[in-house]
Amino acid sequence: MNKSVKSFKTDPKLVTRMYFTMFMLGVLYAAFSFLLMRLGVPIIFVGIIVGIFAVIQYSMSDKMVLKSTGAKEVSEKEEPELHNIVGMLASRYEMPMPKIAIIDSDVPNAFATGRNPNKSLIAVTTGIQKRLNKKELTAVIGHELAHIVNGDIKVLAMGNFFVMLTGFLMQMFFFNMLFGGMGRRREGGGAMMIAYFATIIVYFIGQLLVLALTRYREYGADHKGAEICGDPGSLADALAKISGTVSNIPDQDLRKLQTANAFLIISASLRGSGGMNLFSTHPSVEERIRRLRDLETRI
Repeated sequence: MNKSVKSFKTDPKLVTRMYFTMFMLGVLYAAFSFLLMRLGVPIIFVGIIVGIFAVIQYSMSDKMVLKSTGAKEVSEKEEPELHNIVGMLASRYEMPMPKIAIIDSDVPNAFATGRNPNKSLIAVTTGIQKRLNKKELTAVIGHELAHIVNGDIKVLAMGNFFVMLTGFLMQMFFFNMLFGGMGRRREGGGAMMIAYFATIIVYFIGQLLVLALTRYREYGADHKGAEICGDPGSLADALAKISGTVSNIPDQDLRKLQTANAFLIISASLRGSGGMNLFSTHPSVEERIRRLRDLETRI
């Protein structure tokens, strides 16, 4: 039986930034498509090819992430407390009960997958179960459920499609010039050079915009997750614990979760530093904690 997902208030400034970033992505690739068409590049044909690959990746991404991290689905009998927490929060969101998986890893982390609330899964590591108390673990799961109801996977899939498209074009133009004779005087050579360098610039800017979108999604899940749990302080405490512990985890253990890095509640590559920069998939841990403490004060 399908349930509708309950709607909650979100941070208006954050929503504005997310939509503005998506708008800028649209403007960037619209201008890029116009330029390529003027240069005679069959952009529609290329878009169809990349689109097929994107659809396959999108439909298989859940299984790929679970397989790469070694996540194993568990029943209510195997993990009664975890099922109880997820079920309680899903009920508050008025969404279907997600599947639950455990990752046998000492790295304290968690992630959510699912193209929609009816096909979703929450995965937590054994490390996070050991280190967080029940209130903190509940807050983390609330954050992960927020990713599902916010439709983050669809937003990222859309952004990544355009990045894949420019990456494909960049390689195509490079090999065309390499084997077609870069620098030779031939009809269309100048147009190909313009297209190649324009693609490099668009690829770089597109990557920055998509990464900004992934950082905003973490702020959004923090806000909504804390709201549904009614306990921003516990989520802030959980982030501090996870960040502090990750810095002491051996590199070989962290590498096991690298394939799911963009999905994790805290990046496995930050090493607890929380360093905020244009190329990070997650915002600064310190800034996230500060926002949660502010929200705790307002609540």
